[in-house]
Amino acid sequence: MEWIDNILFIGLLFAATFLFTKNARKIYRNINLGKDIDRKDNPMKRLSLMIKVALGQSKMVVRPIPGILHIIVYAGFILINIEVLEILIDGVFGTHRVLSVFGPFYNFLIGFFEVLAFLVLLACVVFLVRRNILKLKRFSGAEMTKWPLLDANIILTAEIILMTAILIMNASDSLLQQMNAEHYTQAGNFPISSLFSSFFQGFSEGSLMLLERTCWWLHIIGILAYLNYIPFSKHFHIVLSFPNVYFSNLNAKGKFNNLESVTNEVKLMLDPNALPPSDTAPQKFGAKDVKDLNWVQLMNSYTCTECGRCTSNCPANQTGKLLSPRKIMMDTRDRLEEVGDNIDKHGPDYDDGKSLLGNYISAEELWACTSCNACTEACPINIDPLSIILDLRRYLVMEESAAPAELNGMFTNIENNGAPWQFSPADRLKWAEENS
Repeated sequence: MEWIDNILFIGLLFAATFLFTKNARKIYRNINLGKDIDRKDNPMKRLSLMIKVALGQSKMVVRPIPGILHIIVYAGFILINIEVLEILIDGVFGTHRVLSVFGPFYNFLIGFFEVLAFLVLLACVVFLVRRNILKLKRFSGAEMTKWPLLDANIILTAEIILMTAILIMNASDSLLQQMNAEHYTQAGNFPISSLFSSFFQGFSEGSLMLLERTCWWLHIIGILAYLNYIPFSKHFHIVLSFPNVYFSNLNAKGKFNNLESVTNEVKLMLDPNALPPSDTAPQKFGAKDVKDLNWVQLMNSYTCTECGRCTSNCPANQTGKLLSPRKIMMDTRDRLEEVGDNIDKHGPDYDDGKSLLGNYISAEELWACTSCNACTEACPINIDPLSIILDLRRYLVMEESAAPAELNGMFTNIENNGAPWQFSPADRLKWAEENS
C-alpha cells in the first residue's frame, strides 16, 4: 500500500505548488501596477551589491547579535533545503534516504544539517524571547499590533516545530537503523539527535516507525504550508530580497529626481526663444495612491521585513513625532493589497474612493520627515521609504498646494525674490554697503 502514500504525497506537492504560484502571480501583478522605471543600468555593480547585501547579509551584522542569529536562520533555510530535496525524492518515488549513495559525504551532510537545525532552533527561541519577554522597543509601535505582531511569532514557532521534527525524525531513524529495520538504510551521522535518542530507547520497532513517519510527514507538510503562508506574510522577503537589492537605487542618497516637465518649464523661463516641447505635461505630479508609485517602490513594500531598523534610526520618530518609516512601507503594502483585491472582485477600473495619501498615510507623518536618509541607510535589504515619502509630499505641494505655512512663505519668496528670504534682489547687497 506504499503507492497510496506516494500518490497522496504527489497530490499534496502539486496542490501546494499550484497555490503558491497563484498567490505569487497575484503579488507580481500588484507590483506591476506601479509606473515603469529603468533600473537596468550598471548590471555588474547591481550584481555585486546583491551578492554583498542580500546573499552576504552585510548590513545585518551592523547589529551583531541579531545579525549573527539571522545569518544562522538564513543559512539553515538555504542549506537544510538540501535535505528537503531528499525528502521530496523519497516522497515521490517511495525510497528512503535516496542520497545516501554519496556515502561518507552524505553522513557529513546529515551531521552538519543536525548541528545547523539545532542552532536555528536556538536562534528562533532567542528571537521569541527578544520579542515577547524582553519586549525590545524596536518591535513595538502603533503599526506593530494584531497581525504584524502575530505573524512574527507564527513564523518563529513554525521554525522551532520544523527543526524539532527533523531532529526527532533522525533520532528514531537512527534507532531503527540499529534494529536493522526493513527499508531503513544504514546511513547518516546524528551528532545532535543521538544525544536524546535514549528517550525513545524502549520503543518498539513499530512505535519508532510511527514516530519517524509522523515527523517525516509533519516536516514536509510544514514546509509546504510554510511555502503557502509566506505570500501573506512579511516573510515573502525570502523571495524578494534578492531582486529588491538588485534593483535598488544606485544614486547618491539624497539625490532628488527632477521632473522632466518641470525642468522644461524652467528652461523656457530662462530662454524665451526656446520652443516648448511637443510632449504634454504629466497628468499628475507626485503620488496620491499606489498606482502613482513606481514598481520598485511597490516591490519595496512587499519586501519589508518589519524589522524596525528604519524606524529606530529615524530622528523624527526618536523625538516623538508621528512618522515611522516602517509604517510607511506597511501602509503601502496594505493599500496595494486592497487595490489588488478590488481588481479581482470588481475589475481594473474600479475606484473605491480611497487612496494611500489620506486614508493610510497622513500629511503630518510626511512633513515630519527630515529627508536625512537614516531609514534607507539602516534597511538591511536596501528598501527606500524616503522615495515614497517624497513622492507623496510632491503631490501635496504641486497638486494640492498643501504645504505647511512656513514652506508656502518660502515658496512665495523664491517666486517673487529669487531667494527664500523676504528681501528684494535689489537690496541683497545692502549689508555689505552698510559695513564697508
